[in-house]
Amino acid sequence: MHTTPYYDAIHMFERLHRYFLDVVKAELDKHHILDINNVQAMILHNIGHDELTVGELTLRGYYLGSNVSYNVKKMVETGYIEQQRSVHDKRSFRVKLTEKGKKLHKMITDMFSKHEEKLKSTEVNDKTLHDIISVMRQLERFLASQSSFSGLASLDDEDEI
Repeated sequence: MHTTPYYDAIHMFERLHRYFLDVVKAELDKHHILDINNVQAMILHNIGHDELTVGELTLRGYYLGSNVSYNVKKMVETGYIEQQRSVHDKRSFRVKLTEKGKKLHKMITDMFSKHEEKLKSTEVNDKTLHDIISVMRQLERFLASQSSFSGLASLDDEDEI
């Protein structure tokens, strides 16, 4: 099958994401944490020290391709996050980490630190990562333009990409 660099890049992002979630799962297993899955752990990590609504989680992209409301409900049930009804909008709930959630957040932060330290012994350095991020942002803008009403018109501005 003949592929193109664009097609290969999209598939590489997908594979990297799956591998990363496998690494998070392995970290959870190593610490005998069985009451939360890898996607939920990353949502929890992205909440961090903030207090957010479920809608804000979705807008910030912390859903990682799965149902945010379901995952929030599960993390409330297992004691990783707590939710409170918003005082300003009774239809909305705000979520924040519990002490149990903060411990898991620290564990995942420590995992990231270990990974960054290990990367120092490879050819992948901060400059390389910044270059990759720049290209990924350009692709993100391109793909977002393809799924919006603006379509290819937004590609006419070379400043956009």
